Parts: sequence; structure tokens; C-alpha cells
Amino acid sequence: MGKKRVMVPAKDLDLSTVKYEHEVIKAPHLTGSMLKLFVRMVEAPVLGSLIMSFLKKQNKMVEMLQNTVIPEAPMFKPEFPPQDAEPSVVIVDEERKPEDRVELALKCLPHYDPASCWSGDSLPSFRYWKIRDYAYAYRSKLVTPSMVAEKIISIIEDCNYHKPPTPLLISFDAEDIRKQAAASTQRFEEGNPLSILDGIFMAIKDDIDCYPHPSKGATTWMHEVRSVEKDAVCVSRLRSCGVILVGKANMHELGMGTTGNNPNYGTTRNPHALERYTGGSSSGPAAIVASGLCSAALGTDGGGSVRIPSSLCGVVGLKTTYGRTSMEGSICDAGTVEIIGPIASTVEDVILVYAAILGSSPEDRISLRPPPPCFPDLSSLENANTLGSLRLGKYTEWFNDVHSTDISDVCEDVLKLLSKSHGCETIEIVIPELHEMRTAHVVSIGSETKCSLNPDCEDGKGVKLTYDTRISMALFRSFTASDYVAAQCLRRRIMHHHMEIFKKVDVIVTPTTGMTAPKIPSSALKDGETDMQVTVHSVSAYLMRFIIAVGYDKQGLPIGLQLIGRPWGEETILHLASAVEELCAKSRKKPASFYDILNIK
Repeated sequence: MGKKRVMVPAKDLDLSTVKYEHEVIKAPHLTGSMLKLFVRMVEAPVLGSLIMSFLKKQNKMVEMLQNTVIPEAPMFKPEFPPQDAEPSVVIVDEERKPEDRVELALKCLPHYDPASCWSGDSLPSFRYWKIRDYAYAYRSKLVTPSMVAEKIISIIEDCNYHKPPTPLLISFDAEDIRKQAAASTQRFEEGNPLSILDGIFMAIKDDIDCYPHPSKGATTWMHEVRSVEKDAVCVSRLRSCGVILVGKANMHELGMGTTGNNPNYGTTRNPHALERYTGGSSSGPAAIVASGLCSAALGTDGGGSVRIPSSLCGVVGLKTTYGRTSMEGSICDAGTVEIIGPIASTVEDVILVYAAILGSSPEDRISLRPPPPCFPDLSSLENANTLGSLRLGKYTEWFNDVHSTDISDVCEDVLKLLSKSHGCETIEIVIPELHEMRTAHVVSIGSETKCSLNPDCEDGKGVKLTYDTRISMALFRSFTASDYVAAQCLRRRIMHHHMEIFKKVDVIVTPTTGMTAPKIPSSALKDGETDMQVTVHSVSAYLMRFIIAVGYDKQGLPIGLQLIGRPWGEETILHLASAVEELCAKSRKKPASFYDILNIK
């Protein structure tokens, strides 16, 4: 029998009593025949229940969910306290057309002269082509969207013949790309581009609808039971801005993994080291952006799926506040943690794509009451001075709990640079109940996933899932209704703890992941591998955060810094991220697999 535990109310918790505990996930790591055997065992009626019960006890989940009295009421959907707008921001009317919002965001960007990049002068370090570079090239008739399309099509078609194969897209139609590019080219010839995003190439993760492509969620069967009749709301907004959509990007099956491994369509490779994982689940979107093939991509994130691959691939990712963007038209549109967010190579490109896709659903406007979205005004030097008032929260023990000190050292150096260059103050904080936070998250997202997939699994589709997904589903099936309610009680505690922290600091900073990109075991390519080990520096999935590449480890693999902000405070994070990007620009390295798309020869 478990011993009853009673938690003190969150408001009465004494932070001086909080002790940091290194999180060790006790679960087998299996590939090949042992993986298949383990799946058969966990899916067996009696034996499976015993195994899952043992694993949950080993990881203190039973103690937390069933033997603990949690005094808080459940929070079944995020409840965010009202937030005041930051100083020096531009307030956006989300009812405006996407192209109008993008134009407003463009005016907020710092001065930039794209012509200087075409002058032939050698640049001091590697840099990605920005969206503004493409727009300049099109308007100056240096290239056309159709010319760029042919280069991209050629590269995508060649990817299947690479050794090792680098499967970036699950669904791709060359003629559809040519048709979109021809229409964009004509608009430029007539002098009427729709926006700065006209002619910009983007990929869409395979769990977001992009007509006429099927949405498979990287399974072998989802398109058979779920048809796509139109674009997802976010994708439709991009189209209205003239974005050219290249197809559906590869991903970890149903978003249920952090490596990006996918035996169904092949595992996407990390452009910085092809023998290593991209991270997941938005593996294809991050790799496509990091390789230079597309300016940006859309991913989904409920437990790190934008943040992890953005970090491991050395690009930029934004997990907006839940409800800031509409989930309508995505496979994961019925949960309470998932968002659709942009991945791009630069902060300013994330801002432009975010401007296009933002806008809450009618339901979320009623239940969440989001304040108007804002953009940071980066166009004025005066506004750069406001960074000095930002207080950065650092939980040192958590910050330093990484696989290699390369990671914490690089991230610490960024904090010192922010202090030296902008006067940002770093304040020591304590984030209590991290284990409870992780437990609440896996129960919440797992239960919601099981609920949405249950009808198809009961209809015989479950056995067609990959082995690691089937193990995850076995864990999710073991969660009870009372487990789910307990997790929502923890959600309220977690939100309280973070709102208290944000009374003392403006942003929480931490390494994105505790390790850089891991190697892909050759035995995992055919059948996958168990993926219960945590690779993300996890914190409440209900908050907004931003990932930016800040350096590299001794092996040359990217390291990402995670900026965690107040609910609805996207503008603060974007402002700080822009400063971090400028401080770290000279250290950026060209990926081993990189395509110079604008350099048409």
C-alpha cells in the first residue's frame, strides 16, 4: 500500500524547502527484436498492465497521482491571468487581414539593406538568406519564384537517392509547386506581390492540413480515415500572403517522440551531422529550414516538438501561448496543450510568419480572453534600451543539469553578454515541483492523444502504428480518469508557481535540451526505438517560449537557449531573442548539408 502524501497549498509553499532533484527516467531503451518483444509484452492483457504499473511506480507517477492529496481545484484548460502590454510595442488587431499584419510586422523590423548581400563583398561569417533577401531578389528581378522553385524541386527529388537517404517530405507534388510559383512570378512581374511573404517557400508539418496533400501524421493509415478538404486556418493565412507551400514535412509518428525517428517514411537526418537525429517531433520542418531549403516551416508543439528540433538543428522556433494561434485543421486540434508555431532560420523571419498565422479561434477568444497580440518595435534604437530593464530568471541547478558542460557554459556566456551589452539582470529563482510538472504533462497530453486515437485503434489501426508509438499508447491506456483529474489539479499549482516567478522576473532562461543531437543507432532505422528518455529541459507546457541557436559544442553540434515568457507575452521574448541573435551572429556555422537556394547559377 502506498503511503498517503498531502501537499501544502501552492500559495503556502516555502521555496527555501525546495530541493532540486536530477530527473532520471527509469525505462528500457530498446531496438530491433527486443523492441518487438517488449511491444508484445506491454500489449498483452494482464502482463502489459503489470509492466506499466511497475514503470509508473519506478518513476513515482503512482505516488504522485494516486497517493497524494492535491488541494488545488483542477484546471482542465489553461487559465491565464490578464497581462499588461510591454513598453515599446506595436499592438496588432488580429481581425486584420494576415497580409496587413505582416506589413505591420515588417515595419517593426530593424533597418536592413539586402542589396549589400548581393554586392559580392564577402561576409564575415555564415548567414542564412532572410525572407527580406528573397523579396529583394524578386523585386530586383535577380531571380523569380519559378527559378527558385525549380532548384528546390530538383533538390527534393534528389534527396531520396542520397546515401544515407534524407527524407524531408512525406507528401510532395512538383507540379503544384510550379503552379504556385508561376502565380507568384506573375504577381511580381505585374508589380503586385501580396506581401513580403509572396514567393517565400515553406513546408508544413504532416499533422497540419495543407490541401490537396493528405495529412497522415507520419502514419501509414491516417489519411484513410481522415480526409483533407481544405487548408488548416494557419495554412490558409499563409496562402493569402503569397507563401508557396512545398508539401508535408516528415515527423515523428503522431508527434509521439522527441528523436524524429520514423520507420514508415525514413528518419530525417540532422543537416549539421547526417548520422545524428534532428530531434522531434517536428523533425522535417527543422531540417528543411536548417538546410536552407525553405525560409520557414510550420510545426506543432505540445511537449517540445518545435523546441527540441529547432535547438538540435540550430534554428529558431516559437511556441506561442496556447490559444494565440488557431489549431483548426490539424490532427491534434482537440487537446489543451498543443499549438502551431513557426520555425525559421532567423528571429525576424519567425516574427513575419507569426504575424501571418496569429489569431485565436472563436472558442478560445471566449474562454481564454486573450489580450491583443503585440510585436516588438525593433526599428528604433531607442527601443533597444528597454532591454536593460529585463530581469532574467535562472534556476542554476536546473540550468546546469545537462549532459555536457559545453551546453551550460555556452548558455551562461549568453547571459553574461546580455548583461554586458544591454544591462539585463540575471536573478536566481527556484522552480518548484518539476517532477510533478512532467508527470502532469505526460498524463494530460497522453490522455488527450489516446482519446482522439481511440476509435481508430479500436477499429484495428493501432497495430499499424510504429513500435515506439505502440509503447506510448500502452502507457496512455494505463492512465485512469482520476489520474487525469489529478494532473489538472497539478496544472493549477504549476501555473500558480510560474505566475509567482513572473512577479520577480520577466523571462526564465535555460538550455533547451540537456544534450546536443544524439547519434541514430543503425538498429533503430528499420523498426525504431523506445523513446521514453527525456531530452528536453522540460517546463510547463502551458507557457510561451522561444528557442534560439546560441553556439556549438566541441563536436560542432548546435546548442539552443530557451526563453520562457509570461502568457501572451510573445513580444518580450521576440525582443530579447533578437538581441541574443545579434550577439551570437558571428559564431553561426554553415551546416554540413546546406543548399544555397538564392544563388541561382
